[in-house]
Amino acid sequence: MDRRTMIKGAGATLGVAMSARSYAQIKGANDRLRVAVIGLNGRGQAHLSAFTKLPNVAVTHLVDVDSLVLAKRAAEFTGKGNPAPKTVADYRRLLDGKDVDIVTVATPDHSHAKLGIDAMNAGRHVYLEKPIGIAPAEGEALIAAQRRTGRQLQVGNQQRSSPETRQLGQMIAAGELGDIFEAQTWYANSRKSIGKGQEVAPPANLDWDLWQAPRPRGPYRSNVVHYNWHWFWKYGTGEICNNAMHEIDVARWLMGLTYPKSVSARGSRQFYRDDDWEMYDTLALDLAYDDGRTIRWDGNSCNGMERYGRGRGVLLLGTKGSAVVDRNGFELYDLGGKKLREVKAAASSETTGTVGEGALDVYHAGNFVDVIRGKASALASPISEGHISTTLCHLGNIAYRTDATLTVDPATGKPAGAEAMKLWSVDYEPGWEIRA
Repeated sequence: MDRRTMIKGAGATLGVAMSARSYAQIKGANDRLRVAVIGLNGRGQAHLSAFTKLPNVAVTHLVDVDSLVLAKRAAEFTGKGNPAPKTVADYRRLLDGKDVDIVTVATPDHSHAKLGIDAMNAGRHVYLEKPIGIAPAEGEALIAAQRRTGRQLQVGNQQRSSPETRQLGQMIAAGELGDIFEAQTWYANSRKSIGKGQEVAPPANLDWDLWQAPRPRGPYRSNVVHYNWHWFWKYGTGEICNNAMHEIDVARWLMGLTYPKSVSARGSRQFYRDDDWEMYDTLALDLAYDDGRTIRWDGNSCNGMERYGRGRGVLLLGTKGSAVVDRNGFELYDLGGKKLREVKAAASSETTGTVGEGALDVYHAGNFVDVIRGKASALASPISEGHISTTLCHLGNIAYRTDATLTVDPATGKPAGAEAMKLWSVDYEPGWEIRA
């Protein structure tokens, strides 16, 4: 799509965006959808909260490979007055049954694509957290599986369902900022050291084999589960896919962009250099497009200095003015830097926490459910869009790991060069291969 067609399409659904309270008040038909949430230690908690706020939707199953986490979330869920859910340790046993319509996936990155494809193959609609996979080839497999099965697949870029961001999209389409030629995006946090782990026996409450899912089997390490896997290449995708994914997605969406012509990344480990963290904690990513437009992301995992009073956000620079936008609203500025307008979200969403819960989750889950029921025509973040944004982040990691500026095919997103393409896919445990 060209820029104006994309923005027009994004803005057209602004009028149907609704608050969490509005969703809860809708009287629907007898079409209750049953939901299973897989992965309950982080973003899965936001999934639980969002889907329980939707009409004629019931979270009926909780799935996790950690028995202690599974029991804790089930107790919390019933403690809030919800019917007791069925608890399942192995997601494959869930898919063997017929009593679930929707599967949400909030497991570690390395298992996203495998679980999503298996769920669609089993006839389920899928709400899939970002990033959609640990390598670009997994996104290609997800697209093929979705097309073959015809199931709905919503990617968890929840800001695409923000009424305020869509409103800004309408204003950009109307030319209020002129031509947007550059986006500057950022993320800042104050993460601590993960220390030095030890290879030990996994705890009795954790199914370590199933946690590893499609990745080649290896020994358990004491400082990997439940969160620090983000910083190990075998299981994680770094801060780019963990957080830049959101802002880069918003920037290219509002600018009407897809794949760039080149990608460069300068990264380093500046903090706690003697711990087990394998990746950068400080990185500058640059995406350059054929028409001269650019998107930049500055990631600071361990330095929480905010910009424009925000730990994360997008600055759009136009020929008539500028805008700063995040999950909770936007501000407009003239060319002299004078603030012209501020629009705040009616209900807030968390920005730099590990759960990231907020109103946007409800909007995004609501859009997903409405499409399944035929009440909305299009997903806010279909797999075709989620794959592009995820691939941009993977390309940043590939540029960093190969220490090279990548030349990219704007039609496919694939980088030139054998070394870069070695990282387009990953190896799998025999019997766990990912196939569309």
